[in-house]
Amino acid sequence: MKVLLTGANGYIGVRLLYELLKEDHKVVCAVRNAARLSVPQEIKDQVDIIELDFLKLQPDQELPKDIDAAYYLIHSMTSSTDNFDQMEADSAHSFVELINKTNCKQVIYLSGIVNEDQLSKHLLSRKRVEDILYTGNYNLTVLRAGIIVGSGSSSFEIVRDLCEKLPVMITPKWVNTKTHPIAIRNVMSFLIGVLGREDCYDQSFDIGGKSVLTYKEMMTGYAKNRGLKLYIFTVPVMTPKLSSYWLYFVTSTSYKLAQNLVDSMAIEVIASENDLAQRLDIELYDYQQALDMAFAKIEQNQVVSSWKDSMVSGRFRRSLNKYKKVPSYGCLKDAQKLETDDANAALERIWSIGGKNGYYYATFLWKIRGALDKLFGGVGLRRGRTNSDKIYAGDALDFWRVLVADKEEKRLLLFAEMRVPGEAWLEFEIDENDVVHQTATFRPRGIWGRLYWFSMLPFHYFIFAGMLRHIATGR
Repeated sequence: MKVLLTGANGYIGVRLLYELLKEDHKVVCAVRNAARLSVPQEIKDQVDIIELDFLKLQPDQELPKDIDAAYYLIHSMTSSTDNFDQMEADSAHSFVELINKTNCKQVIYLSGIVNEDQLSKHLLSRKRVEDILYTGNYNLTVLRAGIIVGSGSSSFEIVRDLCEKLPVMITPKWVNTKTHPIAIRNVMSFLIGVLGREDCYDQSFDIGGKSVLTYKEMMTGYAKNRGLKLYIFTVPVMTPKLSSYWLYFVTSTSYKLAQNLVDSMAIEVIASENDLAQRLDIELYDYQQALDMAFAKIEQNQVVSSWKDSMVSGRFRRSLNKYKKVPSYGCLKDAQKLETDDANAALERIWSIGGKNGYYYATFLWKIRGALDKLFGGVGLRRGRTNSDKIYAGDALDFWRVLVADKEEKRLLLFAEMRVPGEAWLEFEIDENDVVHQTATFRPRGIWGRLYWFSMLPFHYFIFAGMLRHIATGR
């Protein structure tokens, strides 16, 4: 079956891509930027990739006519706090316009559970998109999920940050709201299971795991699973704005996502009963089993995708292609080089930089810089990295975004998503003579940019030298 996969760069999309290939489907990935599809080259070689922005359709854009089915996984909640609902509606209309010109028989949409009379803006938007998709000339299958628990999911990472960083919490009353978590493995089973099934055409199904829990029970359950002591005290008054700031400063989430999440957390999200799991022969997991599976992947360094690698986790919403060519005019540079006795070992150290490995020298200063960035509304260091030794173009790496990760050419290029008065790049390259080149480039914005660079020079002098020395020599 030929399947169109939209949102292929997202947390769900990347995982679904692997599952579709396992089932021997021919996959067409629709992405805004082909270079940002964060999968190995051998996976890219097995799929067709088309660049398509559903918010900015070009007059001549079209989809392959011979598509049999499509997955609609486009969401904009983390892009805006004001008009994400309109953006989601516009994307859905554009999708329907294009998919109607193909032979597509089924569209599968992963939505949110919308059973309450009073819905948040986020859930109302999901329902509106569902209504728009039902207008197309195909059969629609909607799967409605609540909290998704899996390694790298936003919900899992938020709970993880809270429980591991705050042994004592003073929380707002929304922690007593009931929700229906579901393991990412179950979500994948449902998404694959309904594909091509005529008994699922033009129907909507709620999907949830075995456990209905409050957010407080999810946190205490996580603490129990990890052997942590956790004390939670609930206060009756905490404004949504304060709650959003609380999530933003303590967890790795962006402020915009925190705002939209807080808006939704006051609404109970519980799946209505149906027989879809029985029809598809899916064994549902409970919350503790979902946690166990998530940590098994983390401990084995096999996290396939993370919400942090999405562009919405950083400062820049659109393509970063224009930053791939590092400028020279009007720029300030710190360029250093050092010969290495073992180019392969040096390359592995470059590929493992950041995250838990740190920056090899004066990592505490990098942590201070990350904390300051977070304080002033930046992403900070809390995004870390999805895998400890694998990097793909488009990945988030602490407060950097990976622009180029070419292991054959022995080149890694990072672009800063931290808040700076200008634009910053950090590049590593090993030449044919086994010389490691490390170049920090800064294009200042006005006088404040230049003052920033020169004020940092004393730190750059020994931080960059120490980092290069460790990369080249391992010492």
